[in-house]
Amino acid sequence: MKQLIFIAIILVMIVSTSSVSFGQSKIGWINSKTVMEKLPEAQDAQRQLDNLVADWQNELAKMQNDWQKKYQEYEKKKLILTDQLRVDAEKELQDLDKKISDYRNKKFGQNGELFNKQNEIMKPIQNKIFKALQEIAQEDEYDYILDKSGDVLLMYSNDKYDLTVKVLDKLTSYEK
Repeated sequence: MKQLIFIAIILVMIVSTSSVSFGQSKIGWINSKTVMEKLPEAQDAQRQLDNLVADWQNELAKMQNDWQKKYQEYEKKKLILTDQLRVDAEKELQDLDKKISDYRNKKFGQNGELFNKQNEIMKPIQNKIFKALQEIAQEDEYDYILDKSGDVLLMYSNDKYDLTVKVLDKLTSYEK
């Protein structure tokens, strides 16, 4: 929500300052989620990812079922097990639990295989969409294009509105 308010304030400032000095800014938007849903190659890529995830989830479910069976077995017998057998059974359950956790992190973790696969499969499609968006923006002379599919993102901005150098110059003038 804070990001949305911040972007709205920035846009109001840009539109109000640019309308004074450059005329009216031309702003457009896209819904990238809709684009991805309608683009056949994006649908194919998503199916590939979904199949991969389903395979990994099946493997994870098997591991969890195995752990559950061993745990139930242990619970039934723990009162009649010797101390050493109980320790061994508990260690085996802990090892299985760690194996499950490691597998989950390896496949679905922050830098896991799913994250890497998404980048590998989706990046070329996203680049293609972004290239088309830039071409449209330049052909139709848009100054800004936003993506409204989730959090509002600035997808394109005309370089003539880039104030980076001015801000850096101003900051360095303060230091002198």
